[in-house]
Amino acid sequence: MDFPLADLDGAAEALVALVGPALHAEAQRGLSHRELVEALQAIERLGRVTDAARLALAGEVGRRADSEFGEDSITAVFGCGFAAELMERATRVSPATARSRLRDAKAITGRVTLTGQTRPAPLEHARVALVSGRLGADALTTIVDALRPLQGRCSRDELEAAESELVAAAVGDGGEPACGIHELKVMATTWALYLDPDGTLPDEQYAERMRGIRISRRSRRGLRRISGDVTEDVAAQFDRLVDAHLNPRAQDRLPRFTDADSAGASDEAVCDPRTVDQKRHDAFASILVAAAGAAETPTLGGAAPTLIVTTTEDDLTRPNGVAFVESAGGPVPVSTSFARHVGCHGTVHRLTLARNGAIKALRIEDRVFNHWQRKAIGARDGGCIIPGCTVPAAWCEVHHVTDWARGGPTAVDNGVLLCWHHHRGIESSGWEIRMVDGMPQVRPPGWIDPQRRWREPNRLLLNELRRARSA
Repeated sequence: MDFPLADLDGAAEALVALVGPALHAEAQRGLSHRELVEALQAIERLGRVTDAARLALAGEVGRRADSEFGEDSITAVFGCGFAAELMERATRVSPATARSRLRDAKAITGRVTLTGQTRPAPLEHARVALVSGRLGADALTTIVDALRPLQGRCSRDELEAAESELVAAAVGDGGEPACGIHELKVMATTWALYLDPDGTLPDEQYAERMRGIRISRRSRRGLRRISGDVTEDVAAQFDRLVDAHLNPRAQDRLPRFTDADSAGASDEAVCDPRTVDQKRHDAFASILVAAAGAAETPTLGGAAPTLIVTTTEDDLTRPNGVAFVESAGGPVPVSTSFARHVGCHGTVHRLTLARNGAIKALRIEDRVFNHWQRKAIGARDGGCIIPGCTVPAAWCEVHHVTDWARGGPTAVDNGVLLCWHHHRGIESSGWEIRMVDGMPQVRPPGWIDPQRRWREPNRLLLNELRRARSA
């Protein structure tokens, strides 16, 4: 069956001309009470037909956005990260409306199997009633909200019986008048409680069956989307790790510069400009780095899971150079500042190519801080040395103050602790680090300290000893 795409614009214009008089207050005031109610019903049916078309097209968008289409997915073709973004841009609706339409549309959209067979929609009765213009979008949402959590917990026959009864009640089949949304919600809740009386309790089998994490294959402006569902214990463990990393109690206090000569006297405060979501992302990055280097982590090819960053010798020294990192979808371009950042810690190796493509260097042992050096630097610095950061030493990476690619030695007097966030942005954030007689000093960007004075980090072991003596 051909889609009447060419006729839709003309139909929209005709509808505007037809409905236009109903938008004038004078025409509305001329209606009797009965005529006004009948007009409401007629216009609402037009709206239901439009809503049915909206959901049908949204369901096809969701189907074509699936990962099975790969680079030919509709989101990839139009440069969107996910289906809701495409819906939002194409229709200019709110993100919440786009997500709601995609969710409801999934329940009334059939699927095509690998063998070419068409499978009916999960809520086929609702789809038929919606297409006929008898079932409204609000009623469909009510039914979807009630029955969707039961999928996988109840049999197909049970779900179909509940769906059939709810659709019949919503459209008024069987000689009974159609019920309102409130009554339909009560009926849907009753069906849900009848089919799954323990639905409010945790279901370990359901959680085990539905768990999963997905990472988009394509990146959009350097970002890849992670989505999925995790079990309660995994979520709780992640929350604990993030809480330990972010240290919420410490975040509530404004960190301050501390001058060494004043033995604890505080100077101006330094605030962390990151959002909560950005902090959680950076904590997640630190967790991955720590896990990759842990002794308990399974090995790949006899070594810890290793990320290979490939670049040329010339690009490595250029501010706007290009590097590549291996990913499941193939090489992904990154900046050489990222390559210099990851070259500081042992869970990531840097492969440098000569101009002719030959391997220039893949050196590891002579530039990676060993176990004892890291312990010594951790004891000296106490954690990330950037004022205002509360990330402890165990979560930090060791940074070459003078970059290893520029001749900086892998020695304790050339290494400092930085968290993932400050290590990644050390070249662009405005913070500067130097070593003076084996001790680190930091200089903040101008927006924090217009005078740009060099300071000692306030978490140094030496400062802690000074405070203890003065106490």
